[in-house]
Amino acid sequence: MENVVLVIHLILALLLIGVVLLQRSEGGGLGMGGGGGGGVMSGRAAATALSKLTWIFAAGFIATSVTLTIFAARDAAGTSVLDQIGVDAPAAPATPAPGLPAAGSDLLPPVDPAAPATPPRAD
Repeated sequence: MENVVLVIHLILALLLIGVVLLQRSEGGGLGMGGGGGGGVMSGRAAATALSKLTWIFAAGFIATSVTLTIFAARDAAGTSVLDQIGVDAPAAPATPAPGLPAAGSDLLPPVDPAAPATPPRAD
């Protein structure tokens, strides 16, 4: 079901891009050219039809976006990325490599609980 909605979403995105590019901007843009001659659709009728199509495609695009978001939220209900790949914390090696401190040794000096968290600033 999710794949069907995703395919519809992508098709709507392409259609929306195409309809927006066909519309005439103030400078002419990529809009449908047209001199003064009458045709099946006048400039005003074409603009109205394209704007209606734009609204329809945009509404469908937003609807499929919300649907895909609901699918993603349902599938990820309270799981972590680490839970999905099933990786535990690596165990410390039994014997350290030469030149490295032994496992469990402190690399930092002990913290004095009475000391301030940050050193005072010298202004």
